[in-house]
Amino acid sequence: METSGGQDVLRHCSLCPRQCGADRAGGATGWCRAGVLPRVYRYGPHFGEEPPITGTRGAGTVFFSHCTLGCLYCQNWPWSQEGKGEDIGIDRLTEIFRELADAGCHNWDLVSPTPWLPQIREALKPLLRAGISLPIVYNTSGFELTRTLDAYPDLVDVALCDLRYSDAETAREASGAASYVERARETLLWFWERLGPLRLDSDGLARRGVICRLLALPGHVREVTDNLAWLAKNIGTQLHVSVMSQYTPVYKALGKAPWNRGLFEEEFELLQIAVDEFGFDNGWVQELNGETPASLLGQSMPAGEGVVGR
Repeated sequence: METSGGQDVLRHCSLCPRQCGADRAGGATGWCRAGVLPRVYRYGPHFGEEPPITGTRGAGTVFFSHCTLGCLYCQNWPWSQEGKGEDIGIDRLTEIFRELADAGCHNWDLVSPTPWLPQIREALKPLLRAGISLPIVYNTSGFELTRTLDAYPDLVDVALCDLRYSDAETAREASGAASYVERARETLLWFWERLGPLRLDSDGLARRGVICRLLALPGHVREVTDNLAWLAKNIGTQLHVSVMSQYTPVYKALGKAPWNRGLFEEEFELLQIAVDEFGFDNGWVQELNGETPASLLGQSMPAGEGVVGR
């Protein structure tokens, strides 16, 4: 397995900010409950990502099981929190990436890849040697260590990165990660410094660059406006932002206010005003039009191979 600094990175796992030190290679599981074999819940063309990622044939998405956060509103809780999915070998992961390329997907869209970075790199090596290559979309919550990203720069061409909170207490309550704000902002700066603005090909598909996702959370919309202010000051308004307003209460959020409701109209209006006031002209703001379609709710997705969001 991949080594880093002369040591097997899975012998004392410190891939994510938890730095739990689990001997995953020796049979232990980490804070995220990931072991040594890649665990995949679902894969296939995804038609629910941002337009330059989805295109006409879909993103080639792999939903990896386990997550470094513990979000009480997680839509993907069956596999991110409960660990459902299939343990597969590196060779099978290679075949999944090959199947996505053969299906005509525009990219390899890695959802929550952090616990699996060594295995992903190994799985892609034979394809790259064979001349099979797609842009790699690093689809992350933002809860990363920049030194881990330093070790795996070959696994990110396009960063699809969340920035969910501006307050450490909210991050602790909602995701069990009080250090989230600091880590996610460092991560976005790392992506921006290395990838820069979103660059599209002649078909309008993302080839390189950064998209920042900001999920508007009930009772915490001002944290989105705080983060827009931070982005404008520290990165600039040429950044593509995706403001997501279709929060749906699921999982542990159902029994805890304010997480157990959707956005109010006045909260959505605040988002629209903030995007305009800070001058973000690149990107997308989801309309406030009810719940997220069931086909895009992870808890409704069957396991295995299949199209998502169509």
